[in-house]
Amino acid sequence: MDEEDRDFEHSPFSGPFTRDGVTVEVEIYRFPGTPECWRLEVVHLSGCIRWDTTFATDADALAAFVAMVNAVGIASFVGDRPEARH
Repeated sequence: MDEEDRDFEHSPFSGPFTRDGVTVEVEIYRFPGTPECWRLEVVHLSGCIRWDTTFATDADALAAFVAMVNAVGIASFVGDRPEARH
């Protein structure tokens, strides 16, 4: 089964995240009923950034996102930019 055809279990940490007047959608998910690790994507009208790494917990995924925002700013997830993978 193709990954796009599968259902996902979304973390309660998923949802909008706003900083400095900019809002992005944080998607933290895994395949339901599996021991697979959590995946992280950040979605904005200008595109989507998906982390290549997976996380043991959904809290770890959220912490990685917040650390990135604190390090480089929310603007790194929006606007004209080359596709980024973390």
